[in-house]
Amino acid sequence: MNFTEIAWQVFNTSIEDYHVLDDVNTLINNPFEKDSLERILYAKNWIDTVQWHLEDIIRDENIDPTEALQLKRTIDASNQKRTDLVEFIDSWFLTKYENITPKSDAKINTETPAWAVDRLSILALKVYHMSLEANRESASEEHRQNCQAKLDVLLDQKKDLFTSINQLLTDIENGNVKMKVYKQMKMYNDDSLNPILYQKGQK
Repeated sequence: MNFTEIAWQVFNTSIEDYHVLDDVNTLINNPFEKDSLERILYAKNWIDTVQWHLEDIIRDENIDPTEALQLKRTIDASNQKRTDLVEFIDSWFLTKYENITPKSDAKINTETPAWAVDRLSILALKVYHMSLEANRESASEEHRQNCQAKLDVLLDQKKDLFTSINQLLTDIENGNVKMKVYKQMKMYNDDSLNPILYQKGQK
């Protein structure tokens, strides 16, 4: 299997494992070997899967405002973990390709391999949930047909994303693309960068 096939398989293992209990408070039980790429990919998708369901919960119109605020903070923390893990995956790729010398005319891609992997992880969640809707017996036939049409588009997107990621990795390996990573430097969780937080401390 190539990289994207491995990643897709790992993502779907994570999604299936989560839905055994379908509970955002379920602790991760990563089945892959320590320090393996598969273990990192599983952890990445587990964060995405839990956050997917947190985003569902917070959209309940009848949610208690206090609970919604707590959930928002949980989602913020999850976003930070997600970003940190994406950057960790990019570090893994940087190490993998550290002995590759880019050609003098090497291009710089608009996104790093790990951020493309991030999109693939989210896409796996979309495919999983859209497939459920396309086959939900309690839904109307019109609903199922509409969801099947959307699922077909998602599966087409999956094929294209597989091709794009594999091509990007090949271009890096061949020196045709220079891998360059920028830290995201998110500001909203930082007491020294978010004005709402640091102005509060000055009062």
